[in-house]
Amino acid sequence: MPDELFSLDDRVAIITGGFGQIGKEFSKELLARGAKVVIWGRKQVTDAQLAEAFGDAAERVRAFSVDIANKEAIIDAFEKTKGVWGVPHVLVNNAGIDTQPSAPPEVSGPFEEFPEAVWREVIDVNLTGTFLCCQIVGGAMAKSGRGSIINVGSIYGMLSPIQDIYAYKLEKTGQGFTKPVAYSASKSGLYNLTRYLATYWGKKGVRVNVLSPSGVFREDQDKEFQQNYCARMPIGRMAQPNEYNGALAFLACDASVYMTGANLVIDGGWSAW
Repeated sequence: MPDELFSLDDRVAIITGGFGQIGKEFSKELLARGAKVVIWGRKQVTDAQLAEAFGDAAERVRAFSVDIANKEAIIDAFEKTKGVWGVPHVLVNNAGIDTQPSAPPEVSGPFEEFPEAVWREVIDVNLTGTFLCCQIVGGAMAKSGRGSIINVGSIYGMLSPIQDIYAYKLEKTGQGFTKPVAYSASKSGLYNLTRYLATYWGKKGVRVNVLSPSGVFREDQDKEFQQNYCARMPIGRMAQPNEYNGALAFLACDASVYMTGANLVIDGGWSAW
């Protein structure tokens, strides 16, 4: 039997982007600790996909298609969620978009040429989407007198990207890559949104924290990028998708009951340099 401090028996968790690379691992972890999980994502996830991903635990999973940059869509998904399991106990704002080294040059060139439309799209999803989910779901949590909100940040919201990691793109393809500003700006904004809400809802039983991960290994990443990134990483490698699960579970459950307004950094030592 799991330690009660880390148990999530009969609690309900919404995870935005809960069927993505690390989102799916978050979903599995919370299910393993007894939670009921509601996945919000742009793409509709079928019952067959849920069964394949979560096995017998899929009976404790629901999935709704929702654009988190659209307030009315969030309200609709939240009403459906409440209709199934009531006001949730946990909200994980995990959904986000980024620009990968494989991105086309029109969205990965110099700062001076970065498209305004892409800036707005990234801010809308990563920051405004989190704001809206907190406003709607967190507001209901506060009325219920309990809840834990976990905003998934990034080391690039704490520190500026090291552009030299991407220099190989110019040498290899003749086309340079600049890690764009929008992702960093959006993730940085999460920190003070988190602190604001932690103080705003602190006496209403709602805790709000940030989980800041570093890069996650994927098979389709450029090998040169992986090599350069890992050479900068004190632990010597990128994270596996499930290596943030313990931190996520800690923030979701009663083990972190006196923790709010904090930034939990799980980055392989990246920010220790």
